[in-house]
Amino acid sequence: MKKMIAPLMLALIAGNSYAAGVGVRAGTTGLGGDVAWDIFPTFSARVGFSALNLNGTVKESNIDYNARMKLNNLSGLIDWHPLGPFRLTAGLVASGNKFSLKGKPTNGNFQLNGNTYNADGVVINGDVKAKNRVAPYFGVGYGNVSGAGVNFYGDLGVILQGGAKANLNVSCGNLPAAQCINIRNDLESERRKLEDGLKGFKAWPVLNVGLTIGF
Repeated sequence: MKKMIAPLMLALIAGNSYAAGVGVRAGTTGLGGDVAWDIFPTFSARVGFSALNLNGTVKESNIDYNARMKLNNLSGLIDWHPLGPFRLTAGLVASGNKFSLKGKPTNGNFQLNGNTYNADGVVINGDVKAKNRVAPYFGVGYGNVSGAGVNFYGDLGVILQGGAKANLNVSCGNLPAAQCINIRNDLESERRKLEDGLKGFKAWPVLNVGLTIGF
């Protein structure tokens, strides 16, 4: 039996061409790319990175917020191709996706948690990010990054980030210490409300498309 195993393995390796490739892509995880290589027949490994920063403004009551969405994802994936170009994909993603805000009241007073405060020098900061910095990924896709030539590829799946956590803090400027304590208490109430509203956000949707060059 042992004498048969070695020739069988050599025949398997010789009968299959192992390749590698690179891909560039864009989608809900940002702009980035992948490096992939064959590991077994119908199986390939893939390492990828993507990032993107988007800036904007949000107005809430009389507070103007500078908003920023930062996408940052490093992935290690295994692709299984049971049906030609169609595949199943699983792996891990180190995700730094974050939404941040910096707000300043636009007139003499502002409201927080139903209470009114003087806006003298007040600055409110906050961010929302995933609970799990390293999270499992599951999805389906089309195309092989390690396939020969120039090809299209796409991914549809989810990063199971386990929900989101919110942080809010305030710089009280010239306000009296007692009023600053009240603002921070109200801000903490707002933070808990925000985090409760994000409990259902346990998966980051992934939809990416790109082009590959294999060799």
